[in-house]
Amino acid sequence: MADRAGAMTRYTLDPSVQRAGGGRVLIGGSPLVLLRLTAAGAELVDRIERGEPVSTGAKTTALVDRLLDGGVLHPQHADGASPADVTVVVPAYRPSPDALRGIVAACANTAGVIIVDDASPEPIAPVAGATVVRRDDNGGPGAARMTGLAQVGNSSSLVAFVDTDVELTVGWLDQLLAHFADARVALVAPRVASTGDTATASRLARYELSRSPLDLGPAAARVRAGSRVSYVPAAAIVCRRAALDEVGGFDPGMRYGEDVDLVWRLDEAGWRVRYEPASVVHHRPRPSLAAWIRQRASYGGSAAELAARHPGALAPVRVSGWSAASWAAVVGGWPIVSGAIAATTTALLARKLRNVPDGAKLALRLAGLGHVYAGRSLASGLTRAWWPFTVAAAIVSKRARRAALLAVVVPALLDWRKDRPPLDPTTYVALRLLDDMSYGAGLIAGAMRARSAAALRPDLTSWPKTGARSPQPTAP
Repeated sequence: MADRAGAMTRYTLDPSVQRAGGGRVLIGGSPLVLLRLTAAGAELVDRIERGEPVSTGAKTTALVDRLLDGGVLHPQHADGASPADVTVVVPAYRPSPDALRGIVAACANTAGVIIVDDASPEPIAPVAGATVVRRDDNGGPGAARMTGLAQVGNSSSLVAFVDTDVELTVGWLDQLLAHFADARVALVAPRVASTGDTATASRLARYELSRSPLDLGPAAARVRAGSRVSYVPAAAIVCRRAALDEVGGFDPGMRYGEDVDLVWRLDEAGWRVRYEPASVVHHRPRPSLAAWIRQRASYGGSAAELAARHPGALAPVRVSGWSAASWAAVVGGWPIVSGAIAATTTALLARKLRNVPDGAKLALRLAGLGHVYAGRSLASGLTRAWWPFTVAAAIVSKRARRAALLAVVVPALLDWRKDRPPLDPTTYVALRLLDDMSYGAGLIAGAMRARSAAALRPDLTSWPKTGARSPQPTAP
C-alpha cells in the first residue's frame, strides 16, 4: 500500500511525463514506460495534476503503487517520522573536530549521535552531545556504519548515516522523514551539493559545483538500478532500521560501492528507496587533483563487484539495439543505412502502438528522442567506460578519431551551455574528460581483477516498455 490506509496524500507527476490520447495514454517515468489508462485511472491522474489530495485506500492503491514504482509519481506526505525517532551514525577516520561538532549541532533534536572512530591513528577525542565508539581495525565506511548500527538502541526505528565531509543544513531531516509515512520506504537521501565560493574556489572545486558524482540533480526520484537515479551515495541518508535488519545492512567487506549495493538489495527485497532533493546538504570536494582522480577511479573500481552481485543492474550504456546500430552506421560512413534503421524503428514502434490513440505521432516522437538520447549515452561510453578502446581505434582510423573528438566535445559543450558552470568551456571540457577517464580506468582495472567484462557490457534493451491496461480504481 502506498501509504496508511484511508490517508490523503498529494502527489506530483515526474517532469518526464507526457499525456496523449485525450489523457488516456501516459508516457514517462524511468525506465520510460507507456501506460494506457482506464477512464477512472485518467481521472485519478487528472486530480493529481490539479494538485488535489488522493485517497490511498485499497481502491486506488494498485494504480498509485504502479505509478510510484515506475518513477511516474512522487509523493508529498503531510506527516511522517519525527527526528526523535532517529539515531545518527557518523563513520569517521581522522576527522576534523569542527566537522564533528557541526554534525552534532545539526542533529541536536535527534535521539542521539554515535561517532564511530574507524581506527584513526590518533583516537578521536570526546565530542559533546555524542557517543564515540572506537574500532580496533580500519574497515572502511561500510564496516564503521555497521559498528555504529550495532550500538543503536531499541528506541530508534530510523538510523541516519552522515559522513564527516558533509555539512548539514538546519532542518535537513524534515523533508526526508516525511517519506517514512509510506511503510514500504526503507531509505531516503537528500541532494548532496558540492560546496565552495565560486570567487575563490579552485577550478576543480568550481567544476564540482556542477558535475559532482554525489549531486544527483534537482528532480525527485524513485531510486533503482537502470533508472534515471540508479543509486544514492551514503554521504547522508536516513534508513528504516527494520529494512536494514532484513537485508543485513551494509556489507562490511566492501570499501567502495557499499552504498550502491545496499540500495539495490533493498530494492530487490521489495522496499522503496527515494531521492528527495528538497532537502540539501553540502559536500566538500577533494582538496587536490590527485585525490580527486583517486576518488573517481575508486568509484569505477567498485563496478565489477557490483555487476557480479547484481547481474543486469549495472551497464555503462543503456540504449536500444536499433539506436546503437543506427549510430554505428553513422560512424561507419553509411548515412543511408542509418536513416533506414531509424525509419524501421519508427515503423515498428508505430505498429506496437497501433491500438494507442495518436500512436503514429507518438512513435515518431519517441523514436526521434530515443535516437538522440542514445547518441549521448554512446558518446559517454566512448569517453568513460570504453575510452582505452576508443583511443586504440582512433590511432588506426580517421573515422574513429572524428567520432572520438565529437564524443568528447559535443556533449560537454551542450552541458556547459545548459548549466553555465563557473568555468570557461575549455577547462570544463578538459576536466570532464579527465573525470570520465579516471572513472573508466578504475572500472577496467576492477574488471581485470574480477576477470569479468560484465561491468563493460552495454544493455541494448528496446524501449519504451508498454504497460497493460491500468487497474480500475474507483475515483475518490
